[in-house]
Amino acid sequence: MELAKKHIRYGLVYFCIVAILGVGLRLFAVSDFEFNYRHVVHAHSHIALLGWVYIALTSLLYHFYLKKSDIASRYHILFWCTQGTLVGMLFTFPFTGYALLSILFSTLFLFASYYFAYLFFRYTPAALKETHSYKLIRAALWFMIISSIGPWALGGIMATVGSSSPWYRNAIYFYLHFQYNGWFIVALCGLFLKLWEDENILLSTRTFIRFYWLLIAGVLLTFFLSILWMQPPFLFYVLAFIGGALQVGAFTILLGKTLWHRTLLQKRWSTQVRRLLIIAGLCLGIKLIAQLSGSLPFTAQIIATNIDYVISYLHWVFLGLVSLALFALLRHTTLMVLPSRALTLYIIGFLLTEILIFYRGSVSLFTLPSLPLQNVLLSLASGILCIAIVWIAVANWKYSVKR
Repeated sequence: MELAKKHIRYGLVYFCIVAILGVGLRLFAVSDFEFNYRHVVHAHSHIALLGWVYIALTSLLYHFYLKKSDIASRYHILFWCTQGTLVGMLFTFPFTGYALLSILFSTLFLFASYYFAYLFFRYTPAALKETHSYKLIRAALWFMIISSIGPWALGGIMATVGSSSPWYRNAIYFYLHFQYNGWFIVALCGLFLKLWEDENILLSTRTFIRFYWLLIAGVLLTFFLSILWMQPPFLFYVLAFIGGALQVGAFTILLGKTLWHRTLLQKRWSTQVRRLLIIAGLCLGIKLIAQLSGSLPFTAQIIATNIDYVISYLHWVFLGLVSLALFALLRHTTLMVLPSRALTLYIIGFLLTEILIFYRGSVSLFTLPSLPLQNVLLSLASGILCIAIVWIAVANWKYSVKR
């Protein structure tokens, strides 16, 4: 079995753990637990981003760019070293939060991710380095590296001004922004361009340059969305809006290319993959709209004081846009199986949790009636999502992938 296919199965195990922790977090509101809620949130978020998404993306990058290079043994050793750091975080964050051991394992993970980036830059075949997709992936990996400035800064911030400082919150937002918008989404764009290149669907150099720089500039400028909670000078709102508009422009170019080759893609991509991409595309569209509206002073202030809206947005991107796009890529490349009923259950659970979280955040804002047993309903919706993820993971451990 191909290394990437084996490793994806471990990524799905982490996704299961994330889902189980998510259900546990929902149950905090309806039951008494001995665990520290904030500590469990740290474990939940770290394993979500570094366990599921990181492993899925790096496995795909290895599959497309590195498997023909003679580095399988080094990649495999790196993979298991990375697992050691993830397991370490999993067994320290829930009990200690940010403390010596959890920070140690997080730091070791950063070094492992740097080494993966080195392997990618060093050993991708020269011919592939000339492709447009490689240039996007290269930018995505640099965004991943840049995002780590946030965690590196946290130690100094906690040691000097403390976790109650605005700098602490901004360091976390810096990390999340360049993970979500830089590393994850730019890497996904690069991987989809790689699929197009394999199908001989090529962007002209002029079109790619426009798309590339609009996307990169948009990622950089939309970081200002993350600090609008501080009510900075009006210029920051303008820059955030420009960043959102640039991203709209970039994805409009990509959508136009997709529609132009729609018939060809329909013939070569399965119905399930196309449906996944449509749903992921809708999630992207709503994300872009949210970014533009979030750059307005009135809206930005509402979001800054409404934690449910923030959680809803982060889950929308993670569970909707990123995870569904990963499912599509992994299914198309036969690196995973995706049972149709499990996928349907996943989408139902995802939408239910999003609706309930968003509604809860809207209750006080729009003086809406509270739902009876709202926290119980949210726990049940999270349970549906958890069952779907476990179903998908079990299917991939039990059966061989069939295209």
